Amino acid sequence: MPNSLKISLLDCYLWIDFLIDVLTSQRIQALPIYIQIAEELRQNVENGIYRIGDRLPTEAQLSDRFNVNRHTLRRAVAILRDEGLLRVDRGRGTFVAAKPIRYPIGKRVRFNEALKAHGKQGSYRLVRASEMLAEGSIARNLNLPLGANAIEIERVGLADRQPIDVRGSYFPSDRFPDLVEQAQHMQSLSRLLREKYDCDRIRRSTCVSARTVKPHDARLLGIPLNSPILLVESINCDLDGKVIEYGVTRFRGDSMELVFAN
Repeated sequence: MPNSLKISLLDCYLWIDFLIDVLTSQRIQALPIYIQIAEELRQNVENGIYRIGDRLPTEAQLSDRFNVNRHTLRRAVAILRDEGLLRVDRGRGTFVAAKPIRYPIGKRVRFNEALKAHGKQGSYRLVRASEMLAEGSIARNLNLPLGANAIEIERVGLADRQPIDVRGSYFPSDRFPDLVEQAQHMQSLSRLLREKYDCDRIRRSTCVSARTVKPHDARLLGIPLNSPILLVESINCDLDGKVIEYGVTRFRGDSMELVFAN
């Protein structure tokens, strides 16, 4: 092929790229200003200008940058928040959100394995382990008489040392003697129950609902009081089908997706 024809083809390709850029630019400029702002912020995140966990400039700073009022800016941020790209913590600012962790709700309770599938290291921080008298939903779900002895273990679940849930686990005291003391040193509750009490937990039922976080959990999770959580109540049995645990877990709504496995 003659060199002149090669150059001509190259010129054609360059002109096509130029026309595409022009048409794309014209299309973007024809969009409403808040959509243009959302697109630019999206590109900032994709190009690494803002990374996961980074806080964006304040509303006032972004309004000045784009020369728009705060109402227009909020419409742009709302688009990216609905996409899951940003999260807005009232009183703290707007942050680049991490992709939610998909947590399978299956037959067995396997916290660490679920996080490993996302390349994250799972761990717990013990909040308290204590004896209590079973009342209300605790007595009912453990099939215990009112006032019977029960054990409460409350922990914060961590993914790469960042809190993602607060979980309360309730057990009948007579089935697990010395569990309060054993819990002070445990690395894994499932492993402790298997090795110390020859007991494997099987999920019998799960109930999921949504609500705003309560002050105690907000402090442990490091989130504002207006934040959403996923409340998961579960009843777990041993291999003989006897109820051994009632669990109440509060997952961060902005960090977790619950997947029900068949």
